[in-house]
Amino acid sequence: MELAKTLIDRAARQPARIALPEAIDARTLRAACMAQKQAVFTPVLVGKQQAVDTAAAEAGIDLDQIERVDPLTDEARDRYAADYAARRQVSEAVAARLLRKPLAYASAMTAAGFVDGVVAGATCATAQVISTAQLVIGLADGVTAPSSFFLMDVPANEGGPHRTLAYADAALQIQPDAEALATIAVSTADSFARLIGEIPRVAMLSFSSHGSAHHPDVDKVIEATRLAQALAPELALDGELQGDAALSPAVAQTKKVGGEVAGQANVLVFPDLDAANIAYKLTQYLAGAIALGPITQGFRCPVNDLSRGATDTDIVTVGAITAIQAGR
Repeated sequence: MELAKTLIDRAARQPARIALPEAIDARTLRAACMAQKQAVFTPVLVGKQQAVDTAAAEAGIDLDQIERVDPLTDEARDRYAADYAARRQVSEAVAARLLRKPLAYASAMTAAGFVDGVVAGATCATAQVISTAQLVIGLADGVTAPSSFFLMDVPANEGGPHRTLAYADAALQIQPDAEALATIAVSTADSFARLIGEIPRVAMLSFSSHGSAHHPDVDKVIEATRLAQALAPELALDGELQGDAALSPAVAQTKKVGGEVAGQANVLVFPDLDAANIAYKLTQYLAGAIALGPITQGFRCPVNDLSRGATDTDIVTVGAITAIQAGR
């Protein structure tokens, strides 16, 4: 998986501290050791010490070189609880109870800057990872809801060269309105530039290209395009565009769609989760593409959710992505 290796190599050049709160899962423990040994990122295991030690012993894993934090005994727990209580206007007792949970504690560590990001989801449900991050870390300025995207490593074929694309939002926001779609576009462009190092060219996708069809759904994409251009006027972004006009220079020319995005888009923003999720899976299975994600964005600090079926290697890769997002 060339893209994953590239991301791991990039992460290793800008070391970050990543909290892993599912520290009683053998995959997480192996991933922590792999990340430490390969110097991809510095793992910080978060969990009750006795439970973590027992899990490591049962899996035959040596954690002597791995940093561990116990939410029940960590010296900073009162400060994290006080910070959370002040931000959320709850009592410190309520905050302390919440932060006894490793996922919440890892999020509090991230919010306080003790670590640079959180990776979880191997045993926790996606909804739990996202809601905890939203509660404890909070959203970035100007963001009303977290979103996600997939990085698609698409091999060369008769239709064009090898390319890396971003598909958004294929996992979180089901039916974003125009304002949400605009935020998804700007966030994904920023994430793509940070992770891939290429200039993002954002296509706001629809079944219409520059007025070729008329429908309220098309109007939503047109409005989202206007809002996104207002949010980031320096961004190469255009819409509404059909998929072929966004990706194929020949089709863009045939359809008389000009500009700096048509025919050369690398960030594809779909009108809803149905379209995005279907598209990324079809690209995987029909074009032989490798999909990395979903990669989460929109929080004040990086947080990423794992598949329940994640391997130790997957966890290292997602940790590397999180480290790059942290941008140390």
